[in-house]
Amino acid sequence: MVDELIFKAVLAGTGATVFMDLAALAQKRLLSLQSLDYAMVGRWLCHAVRGRFIHRPITASRAVAGERLIGWAAHYLTGILFAAAFLAVLGEEWLNNPSLWPALAFGALTLCAPFLILQPGIGAGIAARRTPAPNTARLKSLATHLTFGAGLWVSAHGLSLL
Repeated sequence: MVDELIFKAVLAGTGATVFMDLAALAQKRLLSLQSLDYAMVGRWLCHAVRGRFIHRPITASRAVAGERLIGWAAHYLTGILFAAAFLAVLGEEWLNNPSLWPALAFGALTLCAPFLILQPGIGAGIAARRTPAPNTARLKSLATHLTFGAGLWVSAHGLSLL
């Protein structure tokens, strides 16, 4: 039972992250909205394992070999871990009868990660307060994380077909 829930968390997290990335790609193509460069996430992570957690800004920090691949891998691993946390709370019952609102609420809750960890670490400040347009950055983050929540819901429906 636990192994099956872990397997489903991997599938749901991967599916939700793909859904989020497809939405970001559509926003880029249709609205010219730039999304996060995951190479910078990889750069931040590589520097973090060496003890440097704060950059001002991350683009001024030394590039790291493989940072793009590391950033994308971390992005998908984070999606899987978020899905596992979500399913640890709501469990098999939610997977059997997925509802949108809990998934969207969880997606909004995941904003804590970029607002309190990643954005301060890459030099954008808490909740993007050091960016040129903080409210715009916050709204983009909210839309992205709500899309992740919607992706959890869509993925759960897809899992029901297995």
